[in-house]
Amino acid sequence: MCGDKFLPRFSTLQATCEKPACIIAWSKKAQAKEYRQWKKQAKERTMTTSDYIQICQRVFNTYIRMRDKDLPCISCGTKANVQYAAGHFFSVGSYPNLRFNEDNVHKQCNRKCNMALSGNLLAYRERLLDRIGIDRFNQLDAIKHVPVHYTITEVKELIVLYKVKINELKIK
Repeated sequence: MCGDKFLPRFSTLQATCEKPACIIAWSKKAQAKEYRQWKKQAKERTMTTSDYIQICQRVFNTYIRMRDKDLPCISCGTKANVQYAAGHFFSVGSYPNLRFNEDNVHKQCNRKCNMALSGNLLAYRERLLDRIGIDRFNQLDAIKHVPVHYTITEVKELIVLYKVKINELKIK
């Protein structure tokens, strides 16, 4: 802590030299670390399934934008330098079971198609059929009413899965 070269004198478990200032500084640093860990664990204990779904949605949307980064907007076809969103063909509000379905979500220009045109669904449908094909679209349509109830464990697994997929895309 003091900047002097330190060699443990008593055992390899000795963390600082014997100067009181070093011992106090190390102790404060250790207490702060312990408090941060306790606070993180306390926060996790109070989190609900919907809290985890929100986290998962952010990670999933990041994955979709990265997966489709070289593709144009699914609705209007623009490749302009604008803000992009992960646009759902079947909305999350009406079909929450398709929230994390990769065939249902694609890169979409945020302000124009996603927000101003409420998803620009007619154009989205045309390009979606071109992108995933009629068979996968029909499968998506067939499962849109099948209810899904996620547990916290399942959502945590989805978070890990999409973080791994994001890391794989970063490597490419």
